[in-house]
Formats: sequence, C-alpha cells, structure tokens
Amino acid sequence: MKRRVCALLAAVLLCLTACAPRGGGEEETLRIGVAVYKGTDTYITNMTQAMEAAAQVWSEESGERVQLTVSDAQENQNTQNEQIDRFLSLGYDVLCVNLVDRTDAARVIGKAREADVPVVFFNREPVQEDLESWEKVYYVGSDARQSAQLQAQIVLELWESDPTALDKNGDGILQYAMLEGESRHQDAMIRTEVSVQTLRDAGVPLERVESGIANWERSQADALTESWLLEGADLELILCNNDDMALGAADAVDRLGLDFHSIVGIDGTPQGLEAVEDGRLLGTVVMDYSAHGAAIFQLARTLGVGEEPSDMGNMENNTIRIPMYIQKAW
Repeated sequence: MKRRVCALLAAVLLCLTACAPRGGGEEETLRIGVAVYKGTDTYITNMTQAMEAAAQVWSEESGERVQLTVSDAQENQNTQNEQIDRFLSLGYDVLCVNLVDRTDAARVIGKAREADVPVVFFNREPVQEDLESWEKVYYVGSDARQSAQLQAQIVLELWESDPTALDKNGDGILQYAMLEGESRHQDAMIRTEVSVQTLRDAGVPLERVESGIANWERSQADALTESWLLEGADLELILCNNDDMALGAADAVDRLGLDFHSIVGIDGTPQGLEAVEDGRLLGTVVMDYSAHGAAIFQLARTLGVGEEPSDMGNMENNTIRIPMYIQKAW
C-alpha cells in the first residue's frame, strides 16, 4: 500500500513538473533581441518605440510575457556583431536586425542559423541572395523605389498645377539640390536616382545645382544647405533622402531668414509631418513607422513561438512591404 501511494505521488509530481511553465514556475517569456544601426536616428527611434508599444499591447491583451531588448551599434558593424552574438549566447528566441552594413548580412544569418534562431531584418534590406539563404530569414520594410517615385509625385503635382510656385526665376527649368543619405546605403542610392529620373520621365526640365551627402543627419544637412545658400546657389527645390535632412535644410533657410519652402523629405516622422503642416516643407512620403514597428513585432513574435508566418498580410517571399502615402503642404 505504501509503495502504491509513493508511486502515485511520484506520478503526480512528474505531471506537475511537465506542465509547469519554464523558469521555476514563472510564466515563460518570449525574448526578442533588436539590433539597430544607430539609436539616434529619428526614424529608427520611432520604429523601435512602435515595436515596444506593440509588444506591450500584445502582452496586455494575450497575457504572454515579452522581453524586447534594443541594442545600439552606433554605426559600427563590429559592435553590432558583438551585440548579436550576445543575444544568441543568452538564448534569445528571435533577432530583429537593422544592419549597419547590409553586405554583412551573411555573417548574421550564419550565426543565427547555427543557433536555430529566426532573423527579421528591417529598414536596411540585405541582398536577395542572403534573404534566400535560409528559410528562417525575413525582411520588413518599404519599397525604396516607390518612396522615390512618391517624392517625385509631390513635386510633379505642384509643377503641373502651378509651375510658377517652383520656377521662381521663370526660366522654365527647375534648379534643384539633392541631400543624400549614406554613400553605400541602398535606399539612399535608389531614392537619389529614381526621384530625379521620375521627374525627368514626366517631362520636368531639371538642372542639378548642388548635391551632398549628409548621412541622414539634420545637423549635416543644415550645414550643407547654409553653405549653398550663402554661396548664392540658385535653388528652387531641395530633394532629401529623409525627413531629418529636410528639416536640416529648413533650419538653414529659417536661420538665414529666407522665404523658401520647396523642400521635400521621405519618412513621415512626427517632426517632418509637423513641418509640412507648418509650411516649412513642401511635403514628405509617409513610411508609417507605427505600421513597420507593429509588423516587425508581429512577425518576430510569430517566429519566436514557432508559429507559421505565411498567413501574415503582405507577405511574399519572406518579405513584408509596408504601404506608403504622401503628405503635402498645399
């Protein structure tokens, strides 16, 4: 009889142990490691905050515990590699990576594959070969070519409706300057080339007066624009690869007391949208950081718990594209 009672108690204890959550009775926590290229980038900051907000809402509504940890590589790929290695060594369930150098994706994928940890790249798209190298590699972002086409559309609509609003010197040619992001960044190259080509294809006569690399930075764009204007550049339009640089150009214009607002950005940051509303910018392309953040978290959460992500909206070839739209001042 005593043996039967002991056996029964042992069976009950085994059942309770098997059914208990991992971690000594605590509810299991999904751990997501987020590696960003630079924490001071306005758009990236907004996006990671949107991810954190989505994680919090999910936890409150579902009861699942989520730990979302963000690391800042400060524009150093070696630093980011070390941060990713640490996430993997600590047993994180999924990685979300905004690469410093998109050409280094293969190393990240190789490390994650060894640990069997899914990877969601975002904002900086790896080359197609890397995206296809493993079935647990995904990308969330917007189409850089489309963002450039939409930026051109903002200018084109005003040119077609009221060309004198842009052609201040009346020569029938639109003199423009280009503020570019990083020299090796795929989106910067595409936005620079496609926005101009779209306007040319639509029949807008263009003359590039100035161009410069401002590395997505508001302060650098401010300094470049000020130097152009002080040197007497005949500018009728400034195209910018992102909103921070557009705001930098607007800062220079304001400081010099000029009546010039034909500046167009891309991103749709809160600061950029406010500047459009105030008339400091001609317009911007809204890339909807909230939608990006929510999609990245949803995909990471799905992969982290081992669910099938193929039924997520806008998913094609392990890639989710977030729609964009334009916001203009007129």
